[in-house]
Amino acid sequence: MKNQKSFTPIKNWLARHHPSAFLLAAQLLLLVLYAVYSDLPSQWGLLNAIGGLILVLVVWVVDRSPSINWIAWVLAIPAFLLSVLSAIINNQTLLVWSSLLEAILYFYAAVSLIIYMLEDTMVTTDELFAAGATFTLLAWGFAYSYFVCQVLVPESFMVAGNLNKQLSFIELLSLSFTNLSATGLGDIVPVSAPARVLAMLEQFSGVGYLTIVVSRLIGLSISTQKRKKGY
Repeated sequence: MKNQKSFTPIKNWLARHHPSAFLLAAQLLLLVLYAVYSDLPSQWGLLNAIGGLILVLVVWVVDRSPSINWIAWVLAIPAFLLSVLSAIINNQTLLVWSSLLEAILYFYAAVSLIIYMLEDTMVTTDELFAAGATFTLLAWGFAYSYFVCQVLVPESFMVAGNLNKQLSFIELLSLSFTNLSATGLGDIVPVSAPARVLAMLEQFSGVGYLTIVVSRLIGLSISTQKRKKGY
């Protein structure tokens, strides 16, 4: 009980300063770091660990249910430990397990933010930031899933006709953003059945997210503006 009270000021401070904006900024910063360290696989584990801790912190702030919060911690703690170990001893097996837990954690956070955005009919500034943060969470979650897929199922992706190339995380993240946004751009093609299924699930998630969540926020924002103007 005392520990919960000691964390209350931190939680209140983050809640007042738009936790979703904090998460979105952290994700964009991680994107830059992945670009810098794209040629150093030994650093991916540490970056994954940083991303996981940031993610749990924001989920802890946004999620109002203490009974659900423990799920994020159960996923994050082993993911963090495995990420650190994989970076120290450069072990791909540990990195795969860490990536799998990270994927689940990112999807959990995305679902938590979607519930947070849909729980009322008011559109706040934090919910607008949450819309952007959720998109990045989904992209990261599928990128980790692609990483696990290419390790478990070799030759899952083809780049410029080459099936033997081991894609870096930044390349998989680029594929993920391309699929999620349905832009149709990119030089990476899913080849194996599991990779194709993941790609289809991501495309479905991207279209569904824009149709259900983003369009709802836009509609509520327009309705709020009309009420303020007396329409």
